[in-house]
Amino acid sequence: MSWSVGETPAAVRTANVRVVGFDALSAEEIDAWHTLRAANPLLDSPYFHPGFAAAVHQEARVEVAVGRDEMGRVSAFLPFHRDKTLTRPAGWPAADFQGPILAPGSSIQPLQLLQSGVRGFEFDHLVESCSDFDPWVESRRVSPYLDTTGGLDGYLGRASKSGKDNMGQARRRTAKAERTHGSVRFAADAVDAESLDRVIELKRGQYAATGVADYFADQSRRDLMTRLMHTRDPDFGGILSTLHAGPHLVAAHFGIRSGNVLHWWFPVYDPEFSALAPGWMLLRELVSAAPALGVTRIDLGRGDDEYKRRAKTGESVVCQGLVTRSSARLAVRRARNSMITVAKSSALGPGLRQIVRRLRGGHR
Repeated sequence: MSWSVGETPAAVRTANVRVVGFDALSAEEIDAWHTLRAANPLLDSPYFHPGFAAAVHQEARVEVAVGRDEMGRVSAFLPFHRDKTLTRPAGWPAADFQGPILAPGSSIQPLQLLQSGVRGFEFDHLVESCSDFDPWVESRRVSPYLDTTGGLDGYLGRASKSGKDNMGQARRRTAKAERTHGSVRFAADAVDAESLDRVIELKRGQYAATGVADYFADQSRRDLMTRLMHTRDPDFGGILSTLHAGPHLVAAHFGIRSGNVLHWWFPVYDPEFSALAPGWMLLRELVSAAPALGVTRIDLGRGDDEYKRRAKTGESVVCQGLVTRSSARLAVRRARNSMITVAKSSALGPGLRQIVRRLRGGHR
């Protein structure tokens, strides 16, 4: 028994939870996933689309906590990975939005996720869509976004002075690149294996240069990018955007989109062209192309990077924490978080901030 497609689910309490592999979900349950997500505007990120969990499951097993209300109707989903006694959201450590798929106002008791030997559920990008998780939230951080309604002109009407200035500089640098390196070409949605390989190569070089964990050291994650790039579902898929100057790929971005939302996931640029600030050139082209893509928001993901602060037109909040019954485990996490806070505010600055990145497991 589940919500019918087209029916708006009422706010309910999840009475019981069972855990199954993603591939064991029934067609009825997948339909309920779509229905619950569509009813909750806080879940419009592509990370909440079942297509994301499906793609990840092909490379790394995804289990799903399926909640039902007292009438037996599906009321909640939460896809995750299990690592011994700890679980984390599907796509970890690269899932930039996380949380249960619930109708607005509905609830699930997080301790219901701790079953079959699971002692903790860790999250680091939980959206504030379910207040039941509040007792386990340790910190909150902003996740900037760009409102791209109306394309570049619309964006410039909402952008900060810094955002407008950087977009103007990007226009002038694009003209300079054309004079210096050859014709500038932008592809908003390319299916190009060679360019994707180059994106991953450049990203791995960036990880090495900044001393953080190499997300793409695992072949399955490189395979995930390829799988997503070839996912051409009108409602969900990967999107590769490239910017060439002459024969050179100067900047590119690989992200995922669902509906009118594009998630800015793995942006890169060739360091040889850093003087041109090619990341801004690429972002300007993507904002300009947004109406043709049907995109009205670009989520930049959690982070305090300077370009995100300058480019954003707004921000949401994501939470970090751990659901557990263990007070000892929480004490260890509090000590770690305290060390991170000290490192961020220390006058020693750069060296300690690199330690922070390592403790967090990397950045994009």
